[in-house]
Amino acid sequence: DRDVTGVQTCALPISTLYSLLGMLIYLWFRFELIYGVAAVVAVFHDTLITIGFFSLTNQEITLTVVAAILTLVGYSMNDTIVVFDRIRENLALNRRDKLADLVNRSINQTLSRTVIASGLTFMTVLCLFVFGGEVLRGFACALVVGITIGTYSSIAVAAPMLVAYQDWRAKRAPAGKRVALPAAKVVRR
Repeated sequence: DRDVTGVQTCALPISTLYSLLGMLIYLWFRFELIYGVAAVVAVFHDTLITIGFFSLTNQEITLTVVAAILTLVGYSMNDTIVVFDRIRENLALNRRDKLADLVNRSINQTLSRTVIASGLTFMTVLCLFVFGGEVLRGFACALVVGITIGTYSSIAVAAPMLVAYQDWRAKRAPAGKRVALPAAKVVRR
């Protein structure tokens, strides 16, 4: 599909879906499938809200906005993986703890890093939005919204999905059988 200017109009959904599929496959091998699904759902959430913001404010989605959204996908996925790495490390150390407590502890341990990294990136992108001019306005606007939502989703969407999945599996398990979330594969460095 091409519009009057010759720009492909379906580039955003297809490119975003391909990138999410690639990340799901990578996370499936790097961690476990549930980690990949939770991360991809959280990143899809970020992308959808950012596109929704552009729709609600009636702003044009240009190629620079598409680039910003794909940048947001990578940025948000990185933030989610940092939290998941900490969860995996804590699972290996504290197998007997309740998963909800372990996830909460892991989020608290990575929270200062997340706030500092996201805050500094947000301030930089906000400066681009304010002082960057019309050419960068769409790019910066997408990242301002996306970084805010992405930070939220890493903490409040992706990690709680692991707990919800484990609770769902525990309800389906035979009586008396303990079901634990897989700690994921150990990666030697």
